[in-house]
Amino acid sequence: MRRLLAVTLCAGAATACAARPPQAVLEPHQPEPVAPYMMPVATVPAPTLRDRVRHTVDSVVAAPMWRNARLGILIVDPESGDTLASHDADRLFMPASNQKLLTGAIATTLLGPDFRWRTPVLLHGVQRGATWHGNVYLQGSGDPSISDALRGGRASSAFDAALDALSARGVRRIAGRVLPVGDALPGLSTGFGWAWDDFDAAYSAAIDELLYNEGELYVTVHAGRRVGAPVRVQTAPTRRYPAVVVDAVTRDSAPLPAGTRPPRLQAAYDSIGRALIVSGTLALGDSARFTVAYRHPNDAVVAAFTESLAERGITVQQKRLARRDTASRALDTLAVITSPPFADVLRRMENPSQNQMAELFFRTVALQQTGNGSADSAQAVGARALAAWGVTANDAAYRDGSGLSRHDYVTPRAIVKVLDAMRRSPHFTLFRDALPIAGVDGTIRSRMRGTPAEGNVRAKTGTLDKARALSGYATTANGRVLLFSMMMNNFTVPTREVERVQDLLAAMLAGGTLAAGRGS
Repeated sequence: MRRLLAVTLCAGAATACAARPPQAVLEPHQPEPVAPYMMPVATVPAPTLRDRVRHTVDSVVAAPMWRNARLGILIVDPESGDTLASHDADRLFMPASNQKLLTGAIATTLLGPDFRWRTPVLLHGVQRGATWHGNVYLQGSGDPSISDALRGGRASSAFDAALDALSARGVRRIAGRVLPVGDALPGLSTGFGWAWDDFDAAYSAAIDELLYNEGELYVTVHAGRRVGAPVRVQTAPTRRYPAVVVDAVTRDSAPLPAGTRPPRLQAAYDSIGRALIVSGTLALGDSARFTVAYRHPNDAVVAAFTESLAERGITVQQKRLARRDTASRALDTLAVITSPPFADVLRRMENPSQNQMAELFFRTVALQQTGNGSADSAQAVGARALAAWGVTANDAAYRDGSGLSRHDYVTPRAIVKVLDAMRRSPHFTLFRDALPIAGVDGTIRSRMRGTPAEGNVRAKTGTLDKARALSGYATTANGRVLLFSMMMNNFTVPTREVERVQDLLAAMLAGGTLAAGRGS
């Protein structure tokens, strides 16, 4: 009866029964397999510092923006001898002021930290009463320290001992003149291959046996009191040298019509470098300041000494001298101007990248080693010193001390060899501490801030048109000292792009770690 009822119900609801889907046939439940408790797990090692640095260097070199440029990079761990990265490390590059690493290393090694320059102040003649009937001579040998920077803000303080000695003798007048004497640094007073159209610029100032204020003259220009009046010009640290010709006038301070430019105010020497010509216009109530070169360095020191005499009430009469006052008379040493020790002067050269000091280091080393302070002698002495560190004539063309010459060439490997030689030198601390500190001082004071390189990386920059370099020392996060040299030539991208690459790599080195042994 029940079976018939079921059939009847389905027959009466044929449509509903037909629409019901067939039930799925379910197998008995099978549990998911469980991994063994100690099953090994595959691991991917983290990239080492060497891996990261090499990847970055490869990526930079391959970037289209550098297709027309030349990049030389070498990064070395001197403790293990491992090369973290290398690209064109044996090709020659224009180093710009990276040349100062070579010059500083050579001078530190051959002069030593206690070396001092000596400039005798000599009298020739005879004293009668309060008058010295004769000349005063300054016998220079390339002292770079007679400057505001190294003499407590007053370069002329270098002359104080000589002035005190004259006053103690009762001298109130010098019948003759103040003159330079000697030729300790013969030859040209500018470097081989320097750009002649930069000679007015302070960074291209000439050098000689005497140098005043690192070759820098400060020119301050004030507008006149009315429109059309000549401007007023003051110079320092010498006030009456060089001669100044004022061709500039005062203009109205009211805005000029759109598209109109007033004649630009400028200060430039005449064709023989004797007179400084100030030309152009300056707005009423305005002022301007220029830094230019002393074109004739010996004359600048003579002028500064003469002005210092005048301040002490000692007059230089510049008269013709009687033969009887000077004939057969020996030179008398009045005083000796002595520089601070080389250790103090080195930092002043490297940290702000002072070109004239570097040139005087270059020449002084030659003078002390051979008795000949010419540029040719300096090149020969420098080449021998570099050869002792494994840097041959194929690795470096050492033409001047500062890197201003576009005839200087050096490989990144040569730079690293010099850095390593100084790392092993007893004077390493002196040499390293003279270099600028990233984000802190010198020429990299505004770079790498907020990165591991800040306060860590000590490096020398190099800057010329189409040439940028950065080489020095970086300490890893676990205390390993790395040596690096990065040189870029012939680029057309903005300079900041070059510096960005250099800063990125330097920060990577400072922020990474290296285990004992090979790079990791």
